[in-house]
Amino acid sequence: MSSVLIVDNSDFFRRSFKEILKMYIPSLLVYESVDGSDALAKINQSSPDVVFMDIRLQGKNGLELTREIKDIHPNLIINIFITCDLPAYRKVAKVFGVDHFLLKDALTGAEIAAMVKAVIKKKKGST
Repeated sequence: MSSVLIVDNSDFFRRSFKEILKMYIPSLLVYESVDGSDALAKINQSSPDVVFMDIRLQGKNGLELTREIKDIHPNLIINIFITCDLPAYRKVAKVFGVDHFLLKDALTGAEIAAMVKAVIKKKKGST
């Protein structure tokens, strides 16, 4: 079964994002995490297809966490949520292996669901 992990320290954002994903992809398993340590544990336990992560987290930020995740799971698709698109973030993100930068308020639920569906389809095609 396909799954995603949402890593964000805002309960409201995680719940809202989960509801949007489930509305468009009802069969999707959606895991939630509030910080880097919990996210790493959930990735190792559940092997999600896609990770959506805030750039600002308690402890390690989303970029540092991406680097750790990509060292262990290089093919995992990681999307970083940002509220402000700074060139410095993009430069570091590319080095650390971020697949996509997403402005938190710029994409519709349909666009996010289409992105997840495309990743899942590609992953199933390669197995």
